[in-house]
Amino acid sequence: MAPRASWKGYLKLSLVSCPVRLYPATSSSERITFNQLHKKTHNRINMKPVDPELGLVERSDLVKGYEYEPKQYVIIEDTDLESVRIESNHTMNIEAFVDAGAVDVIYQDSPYYLAPDGAMAEETFVVLREAMRRAGKLAIARLVLSSRERVVTIGPRENGMFVCTLRNPNEVRSTAEYFNTIPGGNPDPEMLQLAEALIQQKQTEFDPKNYEDRYELALMNMIKEKLKGHKPIVAAAPERGNVINLMDALKASLSQAKPPAKSKSKVEPAAKPVAKVAAGGKVAAAGGKSARAKK
Repeated sequence: MAPRASWKGYLKLSLVSCPVRLYPATSSSERITFNQLHKKTHNRINMKPVDPELGLVERSDLVKGYEYEPKQYVIIEDTDLESVRIESNHTMNIEAFVDAGAVDVIYQDSPYYLAPDGAMAEETFVVLREAMRRAGKLAIARLVLSSRERVVTIGPRENGMFVCTLRNPNEVRSTAEYFNTIPGGNPDPEMLQLAEALIQQKQTEFDPKNYEDRYELALMNMIKEKLKGHKPIVAAAPERGNVINLMDALKASLSQAKPPAKSKSKVEPAAKPVAKVAAGGKVAAAGGKSARAKK
């Protein structure tokens, strides 16, 4: 069965347009999820709407309301939403082009794949795709998804295109309240050189297959053991490490000369905690007390 499109419409650049289909690029269906059951009957619990005055109510009696003042609502009918029609309801109108790396990752939200809708659209689609690929640009456009207009980026990806919805600027928090108290300045040159060498030592090519969700794997192993009637194996608590200073920690890390870590299909025992750097160059293992850095 062909995947179901999230949106169908037209990709438009000036007077050039072609019909396209938009598909979600990711899925969470493989994640382990739990249902709420009653502890005695093990029946699945149904979540039903409750009115503070009337008690349980039917979903057919629910309407949409916008709270314009505390506990004051204006009722919004489906016909009201249908009357709000803008071009991006059915058209992705390209408004501008930017460099491929110009969009800050913090604004990137949900990923989608874009494909031509039918053989007649393929020629126009391919021309637009290759033009962006050769120019190294992303298109900026708008479309309506889930009853709201979203700004999106569009770029070439393999034989198709990749669309990413962007967060509204008012949804992104300022860094000021988080970063303003972090000291700047120059760290100790020798420590910096050791840290750079450690980074170089662990440099590799990113392959997502090497970074499976180890918690998800451990969770599934626990579920399988429960199904067999076995008691889940409780992971041992990590051992406390020795208290060492930052300089010694960097030198010890470099001396280990291990390749970049890779996730494994089997769940490994919990590793020993990495030494944590405290203020003033102090380092302590998780659960331990910090000590003064050796001079």
